[in-house]
Amino acid sequence: MKILAIQNRMGIGDMVIFLPFIEAISKKFKTKVSILVKENSKAVQFLGDNHYIDKIIILDRDNKNRDGQHDGISGSLNLINDLKKYNFDKAFIFNSSYRFNLIARISRIKEIYQYPLFKKKNQHVIKAAQEFLKKEINLSVDSNPQISINEELSKNAKIKYKIDEKQLNILLGIGGSGNTKRISSKIFLKFMQLVSSDYDCRFFLATGKNESEQKILNEILNTEFKNKSFALDKLNLKETLPIIKNCNISICNDSSFSHLSSALGIQTIVLMADTPLLYGNYSPKMYPIIPDEEKSVTHKTLGKEKINPNKIFKKLKEILD
Repeated sequence: MKILAIQNRMGIGDMVIFLPFIEAISKKFKTKVSILVKENSKAVQFLGDNHYIDKIIILDRDNKNRDGQHDGISGSLNLINDLKKYNFDKAFIFNSSYRFNLIARISRIKEIYQYPLFKKKNQHVIKAAQEFLKKEINLSVDSNPQISINEELSKNAKIKYKIDEKQLNILLGIGGSGNTKRISSKIFLKFMQLVSSDYDCRFFLATGKNESEQKILNEILNTEFKNKSFALDKLNLKETLPIIKNCNISICNDSSFSHLSSALGIQTIVLMADTPLLYGNYSPKMYPIIPDEEKSVTHKTLGKEKINPNKIFKKLKEILD
């Protein structure tokens, strides 16, 4: 039996969120599941060792700087031809798009399961998937994503990057996809001062390469913490994951690294400044910190300057103790 799961949301975070649902389908039908995902999900880089995923098919559309192979009417025909080659028996479509429904039908997929059509507005990213699988195939799925990596890679990273078990190895996810989600360097530095007063620490700094993220990185590296820090920005995702796996704890902005570290089984403190709280508490490995004076957080909270480093440190001590 050949099964396809279509997950067309953008980014690493949403890809991680949908992993439990793909795993549940695989276990239900006792076969690996192929996935149709966008390139910016980075699935190829971090799902290579996943025991429940077969082929990773890239959905080449909605790119910012170019027309993709699957854009427009001609692109839909290209996608149909691509999917036909695999002879899928079932498809699970994690969206309400009639376009994908039609593509699956013309691709000769016999059994098609999908969210209710034309009901995208206000869909809860996790509850919609849970209700979908419960209704269609009577599966109850907990939101607890897990990423598998080769144990040998983890051991090699420990040796290569001289990760000392006697130290407290901390991932700091200082980057983020939007300026309103990136906590300032002064808040991270204050936390680093607090935690270093009680623990012998080493900090792994995870960020992207754009100018704003590099500014935060350099502001941290140009301090007394330079020799206790290791920047991960020049490594690709496949090289970074084994390092994260060796960390004791993570403190991350709401970013790809908060999703990845929690899915790797690392206790992850998520700094929620300007996105819905569900992105920082959907996993039992996540511990959200919200801005001072706020009871919750969502888009337009704009709370990055009100993230309290003392609260981060207090939460870290609670987790470690």
